[in-house]
Amino acid sequence: MFRNRQHAGFLLARHVWQAISQDTRFNPRQLIVVGLPRGGVSVAFEVARMLGSHLDLIASKKIGAPEQPELAVGAVTSDGVVTINDELVRLLCIDEAYIASQRQYLIDKTRAQEEYWLKSAGVSDRPTMQDKQVIIVDDGIATGMTVLAAIESARHRGAHEVIIATPVMSHGAYMLLKKSCDQIIALHILFDFAAIGQFYLDFDQVEDEGVIKAIKQAKEEELKAHDVAVT
Repeated sequence: MFRNRQHAGFLLARHVWQAISQDTRFNPRQLIVVGLPRGGVSVAFEVARMLGSHLDLIASKKIGAPEQPELAVGAVTSDGVVTINDELVRLLCIDEAYIASQRQYLIDKTRAQEEYWLKSAGVSDRPTMQDKQVIIVDDGIATGMTVLAAIESARHRGAHEVIIATPVMSHGAYMLLKKSCDQIIALHILFDFAAIGQFYLDFDQVEDEGVIKAIKQAKEEELKAHDVAVT
């Protein structure tokens, strides 16, 4: 049980450090930590801080099933990437018109949100993911659909290696994602998985201000580290 996202992020950061820092290819300047808003950004902040790497984000939203909005039948990202669980769509007899309407609405929404968060945090120049090692972080992974979309976005942006890091995930999500990423680093992978919040004492919703604060603080710490390195 994690006290909150910061606690989970600190524990995950130590685990990620142990997993990748021994690799001779490890270079914090060639690595980008990506948080999935909103809750994943708080966890990613701790990982980026420990690794001494840049913190970025990819806005990704699930396409919920009709009458069951919490059930993800797909997901989209701000890049326009769309992933669909075709088997689940067929099983629930969801028509293409519904998927198409949700897809465009959510792409527009994620794009606007991502632009708002970055602009509010004072970020105007984002480092490219081209040929970089990218670690995608979320506060927990239930179905894996939003993470799968984020993986495809990172690949689309040129990442040469994509690692998934999370405090807790379902076994089903692990089986889905392991085929699409290079490595999964998780503190707990569980068959008995009802909701991410069951593993946190404090799992309050993260507001926009929380995302902006984390990005802004990470940017400030990165600049300080750079100033120290060049003096």
